[in-house]
Amino acid sequence: MIKILSDSTCDLSKELVERYDLGIIPLYVRLGDEEYQDGVNISPEELYKWSDEHGETPKTAAPSIEDISKYLDPDSGDEYIIFTISSSMSASFNNVRLAAENLEMSDRVYVIDSANLSTGIGLLVLYAAELKKAGKSAKEIVQEIENTKGKVRASFVVDTLVYLHRGGRCSGVAALLGTALKLHPRIAVADGAMHPEKKYRGSSKRFILDYVKDMEADLKNARPERVFITHSGCDREIVEAVRDYLSSLGVFNEILETRAGGVVSSHCGPGTLGVLFIDK
Repeated sequence: MIKILSDSTCDLSKELVERYDLGIIPLYVRLGDEEYQDGVNISPEELYKWSDEHGETPKTAAPSIEDISKYLDPDSGDEYIIFTISSSMSASFNNVRLAAENLEMSDRVYVIDSANLSTGIGLLVLYAAELKKAGKSAKEIVQEIENTKGKVRASFVVDTLVYLHRGGRCSGVAALLGTALKLHPRIAVADGAMHPEKKYRGSSKRFILDYVKDMEADLKNARPERVFITHSGCDREIVEAVRDYLSSLGVFNEILETRAGGVVSSHCGPGTLGVLFIDK
């Protein structure tokens, strides 16, 4: 049997996790001396409240080797395909690899460095589950995922620079200027790292729709299976406007909405929204 798992940064909803029979390994979020499991016993709203009260970004940590080992059964004949957040952003990838080595299961635990985050990982996880359902072997699935990784298009636009500044990803001067000028950066994931690409201005609805419409050519060249709208707590009206726009393109069979989990939310803050898909 092939089992497909991911660390919690894939930001897939419980409904999708159940539908595709996935396993989720939570990362840790630390608020001062208190430690929580991402997606288990802490919500993004609680993270924002703590961050605003303390003026700092919550710390995040990879699952330990011991944590990961609980998801692996050395006495079974199962094969495991496990996705992690980009190895340049976390020790998650390395810890999964070490857990497999410790249990002498490296020959049947395939660890995939997604080189991505959030539903940029989620897109690959769901594709792997579909390949499994189609009867592909673990090695065939892994090879196809490795061939597809570079086609994932993951980006998001940030409402406030405060959280990026607290996390050390934006200088104080830049955060002050950006906030004063009401600038909203678009950040894309490429080669396993986050890169600022463009800045938008205006109200939340305006800059988010401008961000999405700027991707129209790429969206029209996307694989039709699905597109994700992933956000860290946006107004319903804005999310529905994005959904209506994506629907109007007539490209996607499925438009999925998910909430960003604790790890992504703690660094980007509320009001962040991304549209994520796979290129043809």
